[in-house]
Amino acid sequence: ESESIETEPVESESIETEEPASAAKENVVSLNQLSQTIEVAITPPASKSESNRVLIINALAGGSAKLENLSNARDTQTLIRLLKSDEEVLDVLDAGTTMRFLTAYCAVTGKEVVLTGTKRMQERPIGILVDALRQLGAEIDYERNEGFPPIRISGFDKEKAENNRLQIRGDVSSQYISALLMIAPLLPNGLVLELTGKVNSKPYIEMTLDLLFHFGIESEWDDNTIIIKNQEFIPADYTVESDWSAASYWYAIAALSPSAKIELSGYKYGSIQGDSKVADFMDLLGVKTTYLDEGIALESQEVKGVESLDFSDNPDLAQTIAVIAAAKGIELTLTGLESLRIKETDRIAALQNELKKFGSDLVEIEENSVYKVVKGDFEVNGQVVETYDDHRMAMAFAPLAVLGPITIENPQVVEKSYPHFWDDLKKAGFEFKS
Repeated sequence: ESESIETEPVESESIETEEPASAAKENVVSLNQLSQTIEVAITPPASKSESNRVLIINALAGGSAKLENLSNARDTQTLIRLLKSDEEVLDVLDAGTTMRFLTAYCAVTGKEVVLTGTKRMQERPIGILVDALRQLGAEIDYERNEGFPPIRISGFDKEKAENNRLQIRGDVSSQYISALLMIAPLLPNGLVLELTGKVNSKPYIEMTLDLLFHFGIESEWDDNTIIIKNQEFIPADYTVESDWSAASYWYAIAALSPSAKIELSGYKYGSIQGDSKVADFMDLLGVKTTYLDEGIALESQEVKGVESLDFSDNPDLAQTIAVIAAAKGIELTLTGLESLRIKETDRIAALQNELKKFGSDLVEIEENSVYKVVKGDFEVNGQVVETYDDHRMAMAFAPLAVLGPITIENPQVVEKSYPHFWDDLKKAGFEFKS
């Protein structure tokens, strides 16, 4: 999901991660795909974005709904654990969504806690959300650096919450906006939220409103203003769809393979996930999508040709598609990458560093985050890919094993969103060497 762009990017710091339960338990994993044909059926993880939202909404609604197929990703499991916790200090680890959603949740429910995280998390901005919550009546203080975690939440002034009108930039993190929208029904006068300027990651905001509606909350989105009145939640059972971001790595494998037939379960046509756009993107880049009763089927096809793709609404797809374009020799312009500088790492710099190892590059051709994949003598011959503590770097580059041997450093980073990724690659016939 999109991140705030209110500060200069900082270098990524190492993060503590739990020992993975997958095939990749070493500090590196080396893999190769020996067969020219890939035929496999896979069940990717459930959507982290849906899971995290429905967990917060259900908690606000009293916690009685039955939630099925929740993500097993570390971020979601951390949120589940912290929602149940009575401790004064809640450590979100490296989970940005968990930090933002819990900040709003704890504020409106009057939980007196300190929210903290990894060193990298303490370098990721939260000032815009805190300022908005303070205007609504939240009592929040910074424990160390102004504008960054850790933060102390110590109460909620309902009289101050009579003010229900806020302005927030549309190009900041959609997670800030979603956090505010989810607590809006509990505010004395609801919330009138005006989004100023360009609105990035709009599908994630729409997802939040869809899930609120599932729990009985009505909203209006007129032009740049979202209105949610004070109203009661209606508990409702919910089953989370598989994660379309996770599907993107299988699209990459299909695109790079001479012959691939891959079935992915748990997907549906008309998904509320913005990253379902990957099906349209990949139709241009060499993968046909067929919708099944309970999933999708991917099949290799000819590249139809594409010169430019806009990732404003789908920033989590950018790394995967940049690597695909480079590997297939497609000079592709990528726009809407504003948020990539301050994700788990500086994803632009990380992509540039690693693509150069294979004979390609990602160069800035205009200001405002317009980049182009430069076609080079792309070759996969045993390169070592650094992951920069970023799960999406590991999974964006791993499909290159279709073309030759490759080594991925710190493979355990996939625990953040797709814990069984390496096990699933084994099912698809990828060979692993320690």
